[in-house]
Amino acid sequence: MKLDDIEAFVAVVRCQSLTLASEWLETTQPAVTRRIQSLEEALGVELLDRKTKPLKPTPTGRALYEQCRVIVREFGVLRGLVASNAPLAGLLRIGVVQTVAELALVDALRELKRAHPDLKPRVSTGWGGQLLQQAEEGAFDAAIMLLPSNQHFAAPLSARSLGRIDVVIVAGKGVLKPRVHRLKDLHQHGWVLNPDGCGFRAGLQRTLAAQGLPLKINLETLGSELQLGLVADGIGLGLVPLPLLDASDHAPRLEVVKVGDFDPAVDAWLVQPHAPGKLQVAIDALASSIQQSFDATRITRTRFVA
Repeated sequence: MKLDDIEAFVAVVRCQSLTLASEWLETTQPAVTRRIQSLEEALGVELLDRKTKPLKPTPTGRALYEQCRVIVREFGVLRGLVASNAPLAGLLRIGVVQTVAELALVDALRELKRAHPDLKPRVSTGWGGQLLQQAEEGAFDAAIMLLPSNQHFAAPLSARSLGRIDVVIVAGKGVLKPRVHRLKDLHQHGWVLNPDGCGFRAGLQRTLAAQGLPLKINLETLGSELQLGLVADGIGLGLVPLPLLDASDHAPRLEVVKVGDFDPAVDAWLVQPHAPGKLQVAIDALASSIQQSFDATRITRTRFVA
């Protein structure tokens, strides 16, 4: 039984796709298939139900997956210990929430390359909940995500806050009267938001549901800059981290809406599933660069608050 075979099985179950698993492992799909078959032969059981789409494990495969992901996670710990006595080189697996990636990832990776040219970062982006689950499974050496300030992190995860990020409701200029609003007052305008899976959208939906209000979606699309442009054109209201609003070309055509019964602020968290050894130096540098990108957008600007 080989570690490569176990890693392939864990990747396939996590990705629910041979193609995505092969991309994650940076190998070919036939190679992943061979590794799965090799593990099945070694164990004498069928691990995947190949008739389902997306690809899912068999009941036996599901039970074995829990143990296999522990093996993969513990190997990550071992890799980190080895890295502490070796030059800073090799693979650094990073998860970054989509919102942070939009604002800060390019500059952060550029700084990381400049400081550690022999280090190879492999980055995955996604929603916070998705990344948190992957971090628990040991898929990353570190992940940066936006989560509530009172977020609880179960073992083996360790986490530290990089600071509070204000999230604001925005509207096109002149759409709303300048006063403190309530969510029920805003309901008729509808929303321009990320597709389902976004933590900001989920938080808004929970708050509305608690007030007996549905979430009225006028348009859902990925990309904060696109959303802000649509909001500026009067398509609906938006929900965006303040640093992204500060950095947006559409900011002059937008107003922050003051809402008395909704506070969607979050913290930026650096989350780590194991001790990364010497890689901690690179992880800290990456986190610092991202934090500086957020701080740099906190420029002084006169905003009319609706």
